[in-house]
Amino acid sequence: MENSLLIKNCRILDKGKLKNTSIFISNGKIKSIGNIGKVIKANKAIDAKNNIVIPGLIDLHVHFRQPGHEYKEDFYTGSRAAAKGGVTSIFDMPNTNPATTSVKALEQKRELARRYCIVNYSFHFGATKDNSKEIVKADTKGVKIYMGSSTGNLLVDKTKDLKNVFLAAKKSGKICLLHAENEECLQKNISEYKAKGLDSPEMHSAVRENKCAAIAVKDALKLKKEIGNKIYFCHTSTKEEISSIRNAKKKAKGIYCEVTPHHLFLDTRAYRKYGNFVKVNPPLRYIEDQKALWKGVNDRTVDAIATDHAPHQPDEKEKNYWDAPSGIPGVETILALLLDAVNSGELSLKQVIELTSENPAKIFGIKNKAKIKKGYDADLVIVDMEMKDSIGQIESKSKWSPFHDKVLKGWPIVTIINGNIVYYQGQLYNNKGKELEFN
Repeated sequence: MENSLLIKNCRILDKGKLKNTSIFISNGKIKSIGNIGKVIKANKAIDAKNNIVIPGLIDLHVHFRQPGHEYKEDFYTGSRAAAKGGVTSIFDMPNTNPATTSVKALEQKRELARRYCIVNYSFHFGATKDNSKEIVKADTKGVKIYMGSSTGNLLVDKTKDLKNVFLAAKKSGKICLLHAENEECLQKNISEYKAKGLDSPEMHSAVRENKCAAIAVKDALKLKKEIGNKIYFCHTSTKEEISSIRNAKKKAKGIYCEVTPHHLFLDTRAYRKYGNFVKVNPPLRYIEDQKALWKGVNDRTVDAIATDHAPHQPDEKEKNYWDAPSGIPGVETILALLLDAVNSGELSLKQVIELTSENPAKIFGIKNKAKIKKGYDADLVIVDMEMKDSIGQIESKSKWSPFHDKVLKGWPIVTIINGNIVYYQGQLYNNKGKELEFN
């Protein structure tokens, strides 16, 4: 039996301009687009009331914490937060417990996502100093490398080990996703600050200073030039990184760059208000770094905006600086923050679509996603660009956001995944997400 849905009286972005249209969806696919509202009968219909339909967001960087840390988040709660925020597909990171560093652990995580995730999903494999053979065998498109220590125990900080991972990734056609902070630089600073007996969230940006990121990016670019593999810099946060990546992209292909909403919309001043709640790796940076990130967004040095959704419970964040974990939840606030930025003139709706869906699909070769086009999967979000609101109930298990009191203009109001209405009129509905397929 056909499962069909008609979105009538909507607008879509076509060749840079908004046009009025309707979208007919059948069995999870877009079947037709055009002036069809009075002609086609569907099982269900949504009157979009002249609001805009965009492709569902593909978040290339989330930590849904399952297995091992389900008290922080799991595939069900994390995917509900994603659907509410207009994110229809996610890539989960490997620093779970056990870490996703073996094919066996990957298959266990795959089964958990299949059972509980209500959005579409995929995974990044984890690199260690000695799991190159597992990297080659693993059925993923990306391998995550922690050049500097962060949450979890994954670390590849020696050049010879990094080279082996790059070679294994190249052999198996994977993209290396880099947490680019130099471990030696980090440990030197940590030792110095601990010796001084200091304990303040505001020093996090000094402990993990710009220099640590700058060194790691240059090292990775140098090795990429030697090996010839593809690399993707996660959560780029400093002016030095953006400059190095911009210059490298002029000379070579296969270099990609991601930024996060918290680095775009928060800076070091946020420590005064939120303390450890905005402790994150890499840390919040200074205003000049934030300006460099925005310049990178607008000159296309930046390829993707992803959340690095990394939830923790409030009581963990309330510990002293050295014991409080790093990470900020963000999967349900990314789109609202970006739509507000569109309304304030910081970027265009076209850029939002490119950075959150089109480019992620191109970089990782995701099949049938990120376009409002006949034959493509019906992963769609209806957004109300005039709606003003602050963040209400948080679906993530963390139950907090550093943006909770910020009034934003522009919100996702309907989320459709594989042709199914999953978020509508403030309500979430259960859905079976599908594992992403690749070209």
